[in-house]
Amino acid sequence: MTAAVASVSASASVRSFMAFDFGTRRVGVAVGNTLLRQAQPLQTLALLGDARFAAIAALLREWQPDALVVGVPFHPDGAAHENTQRARRFGRQLHGRFGLPVHEVDERYTTTEALASGAADVDAASAALILDQYLRTAE
Repeated sequence: MTAAVASVSASASVRSFMAFDFGTRRVGVAVGNTLLRQAQPLQTLALLGDARFAAIAALLREWQPDALVVGVPFHPDGAAHENTQRARRFGRQLHGRFGLPVHEVDERYTTTEALASGAADVDAASAALILDQYLRTAE
């Protein structure tokens, strides 16, 4: 196999992701890929409604991920609550608007972990933790 063919086949298997830590007021965003298997906090969007989705569309154009990952919160005992449904709805909206696959990740304790680490942007750091968790379990 030539070096060019090996390079193409290696890069063809690398998948990139954009992750979201959904909140009703803010959405943390992170990016990562299967090559490095490590997420990078990107930013927090403090926008609502159509402005939020317009900002996400701009990020998707810039980063061109293969799929999206949404953190879904649960109570410590695993029970769903209001924000569980809101995050899942957000994931369905992302899929409907942008046509990309959306994967859900249990995001219990990501905000606590981001705060404990001293993150400057807690929401984006939480999104990175969500994506790190997904990348650890992805094929």
